[in-house]
Amino acid sequence: MSAIVAIVGRPNVGKSTFFNRLIQRREAIVDAVSGVTRDRHYGKSDWNGKEFSLIDTGGYVVGSDDVFEKEIDKQVELAIDEADAIIFMVDVETGVTGMDEDVAKLLRRVDKPVFLAINKVDNAMREEDAVEFYALGLGEFYTLSSINGSGTGELLDALVEVLPEKVNEESELPRFAVVGRPNAGKSSFINALIGEDRYIVTDIAGTTRDSIDTKYNRFGFEFNLVDTAGIRRKRKVKEDLEFYSVMRSVRAIEHSDVCILLFDATRGFDGQVENIFWLAQRNNKGVVILVNKWDLVEDKETNTIKQYTKQIKKAIEPFVDVPIIFISALTKQRIYKAIETAVEVYKNRSKKIKTRKINDVMLPIIEKTPPPAYKDKYVKIKFITQLPTPYPQFAFFCNLPQYVRDPYKRFLENKLREHFDFTGVPVTVFMRKK
Repeated sequence: MSAIVAIVGRPNVGKSTFFNRLIQRREAIVDAVSGVTRDRHYGKSDWNGKEFSLIDTGGYVVGSDDVFEKEIDKQVELAIDEADAIIFMVDVETGVTGMDEDVAKLLRRVDKPVFLAINKVDNAMREEDAVEFYALGLGEFYTLSSINGSGTGELLDALVEVLPEKVNEESELPRFAVVGRPNAGKSSFINALIGEDRYIVTDIAGTTRDSIDTKYNRFGFEFNLVDTAGIRRKRKVKEDLEFYSVMRSVRAIEHSDVCILLFDATRGFDGQVENIFWLAQRNNKGVVILVNKWDLVEDKETNTIKQYTKQIKKAIEPFVDVPIIFISALTKQRIYKAIETAVEVYKNRSKKIKTRKINDVMLPIIEKTPPPAYKDKYVKIKFITQLPTPYPQFAFFCNLPQYVRDPYKRFLENKLREHFDFTGVPVTVFMRKK
């Protein structure tokens, strides 16, 4: 699990530009996930070999100046609660504003690393202007320019020095995280599972401060159930604040092997639920989708489940090989089926296939349906192997890897799924030079 770094500050100081620069900096970046407003808010980056997750709070602010002020306060409070380090960005062009002072007042109280980043400093005169930001009472600052990247190296050098080391989770029990938007029934689902269950061994304080792990033994399989629903609202944050849901989900997802994504059937598979799904998918976690409160859906007919399933799969294309289970946490309908399915997804995620078997199955398929010629170049795939990673990744060795297009990679992925059962698990296909 990587550390979380939050970028906070008032609107229009260059947070998103800085964020975009960082997540595009290295080839090792996984990806960025679209937020609720379709702007980038969450990404992964690394510096000096240390990986971290980056949260851009900026795009979540909407409305008038009055709303700005309220939302900024909420977001800084959330960053204080959830992040391992905070980058507070200000704008040298406008100088110290009242809103900057309000944010600084909150940050001075926190016992976490805070880095004051003064943006738009791209000449010597502005370097002198930056001195006024000492008035914020946050000590040393870093001058930089998000546009051209100057000064970002010094800030990142200092940042990675204070980030916690990545937790080695290989020896731990499998972790199943129950995630979803607020009020979807996560608490009810977990209580239904553990409330009267005698298979529970013990409750353990979570390794992250925002979750509680329950060691759970059922179906002959032992795992940790990560209860994100048990997180108490911090500093009276409103439950409907989308930023809180996303930030909370980031930490839970990164610290899990399988994500049980639960949503309210009466509210539908909306943009926020979809956003959490892609967080899990792009972090290469196993996924099980639970449609909760199915007992409250009125006018159900014979094909209602089929239609609902079709709508969900349309929303999550092209990763449609995901189990979807219709449950009721209140009546306990299919809740144990949900856990059984999560166990199967975990097994699929950790599945290792012998190289000979992969080649025996896939090479005849490739010979029958070879990659389409591209620019009069013909690709010949000679050999396939599974990479030694915690989740399914496959290397296809060929003569011209640069000419294999994405549609053919999806074809190979689908054939791998068809023959080796990777239901619920993202599969990555790499083309490598033979």
